[in-house]
Amino acid sequence: MEDNLKFKMIAKTMYGLEEILKSELESIGATEVEVGRRMVSFEGDKSTLYKANIHLRTALRVLVPMDTFEAANADEIYQYLYDNVDWSKYLTSRSTFAFDTVVFSEKFTHSKFVAYRAKDAISDYFQDREMRRPNVSVGDPDVRFHIHIANTTVTLALDSSGESLHKRGYRVGQNDAPISEVLAAGMLLQAGWDGSTDFVDPMCGSGTFLTEAALIALNIPPGIFRESYAFEKWQDFDAELLSNILDEWEERPFEHTIYGSDASPKAISIARANVTRAGVQKHVQLSIKSIEEYTADTKPAPVGLLMTNPPYGERLRPVELEKLYGSIGSVLKHAFAGYKAWVITSNIEGFDAIGLKHFFREKLFNGSLECELRGYELFEGKRNEFVKERVENNEEYAHAGEWTEKKFDRRKTDRPRSDRPRGERGERRTFGDKPRGERSFGEKKFGDRKFGDKPRDERPFGERKFGDRKFGDKPRSERAFGDRKFGDKPRGDRPFGERRFGERRFGDRRPSREQNKAVLFIPRSNRERMPEED
Repeated sequence: MEDNLKFKMIAKTMYGLEEILKSELESIGATEVEVGRRMVSFEGDKSTLYKANIHLRTALRVLVPMDTFEAANADEIYQYLYDNVDWSKYLTSRSTFAFDTVVFSEKFTHSKFVAYRAKDAISDYFQDREMRRPNVSVGDPDVRFHIHIANTTVTLALDSSGESLHKRGYRVGQNDAPISEVLAAGMLLQAGWDGSTDFVDPMCGSGTFLTEAALIALNIPPGIFRESYAFEKWQDFDAELLSNILDEWEERPFEHTIYGSDASPKAISIARANVTRAGVQKHVQLSIKSIEEYTADTKPAPVGLLMTNPPYGERLRPVELEKLYGSIGSVLKHAFAGYKAWVITSNIEGFDAIGLKHFFREKLFNGSLECELRGYELFEGKRNEFVKERVENNEEYAHAGEWTEKKFDRRKTDRPRSDRPRGERGERRTFGDKPRGERSFGEKKFGDRKFGDKPRDERPFGERKFGDRKFGDKPRSERAFGDRKFGDKPRGDRPFGERRFGERRFGDRRPSREQNKAVLFIPRSNRERMPEED
């Protein structure tokens, strides 16, 4: 591709970061920028391609589309790639290559098989023309191709990035379940972080938020730590152009401080190694401290931006998790008034335990976990008073919306009311719904009671709601001694041994205590069984 020739490119990203990536692309001079699902397409020249890999903070990789076609199975993909693509433009028979495949189709159930058939197409192409096959190298190929399948539409593209761009190159170590650098940078840009205030992460872990916040504040491109890019092995690679792009950025002054703390000494040790590797250690202060230790007197700065990634509950019991998120909410409310706080988690119940009203909410994915990012405006006192004061002082408060004085007249204009002229009242309903003011004292909304359901104080003593009792169910106070429900004799009038329900039947007499004892069965001899002779 020529240096000044414009061509189409695709930058892939995470769900929810598409608009952030679009803004980044426009800032580096990309044109025809269009947002898709987990991707943004754009146009530019070779310089734009190099800048996209080096400067974009929210891109996972940058692709250059080669061809788009229709196919219903892997064999059709093989045939099209063999017949219609001039592979000699991109590699030689001595090159190494690899295929990445992404499939969203019911017709293609095995993405690796698609990659195998695409590999066969390249191998057979060079074997038939040069009698030599290029080799496959999954780890570090000279050229990496990307195949995307949506239903039956196949897109073939060159991968200009190589390893995913979230692998910045500064990470020395990590804790369990670290957040992606791309996701962390996207959250910071979404929060409006530009280095104009102090920054705090009270549960910093390995320091991803701290490092990405420092890179943004100092205007350091995230890609300068990488050892190589896939486009450096392309046949038309321009080393001088890349060198100029790497030299043209300038570090921006940063007059504030980035604070990170964690209850784990090991986490702080890893975070210190990471920020040192990124060269931003002089702007970051680290301390071993749990979030519960923060108070209004010990917070690092009067105002600032707070962002944290608390545990999601994968390794905590529910009781411990609820206690943790409750502590987070309490600390944010009482210790960090004046801050804007941002929290991401996959545990939605955790937000309930935090107990604060958010002004921002966005669905994101941390790996395969569906999460939410929520933003909180922290202040002292009541929220309504805070918002009203901001509006009265003509301060921008876009997050909470325009504040207006509430009027508490909840009357509905179409409701019949006694204080409106009779001719202007709406049509009444049919089941006695007179307004309370038009009913006479004691008049019920639904008319008189029925079938003896008089109020308790109007019933004669002993009168029951549903009539007299049946078959001897008199109130206990009216029963004579021995008056029983089924007219059988009282126990005292029965002779000893007479049973209430007659004699037992067919041997159902209660066995005696001796009869209850187990008896050893001894069979009789045959002689004993024979009848006696007369």
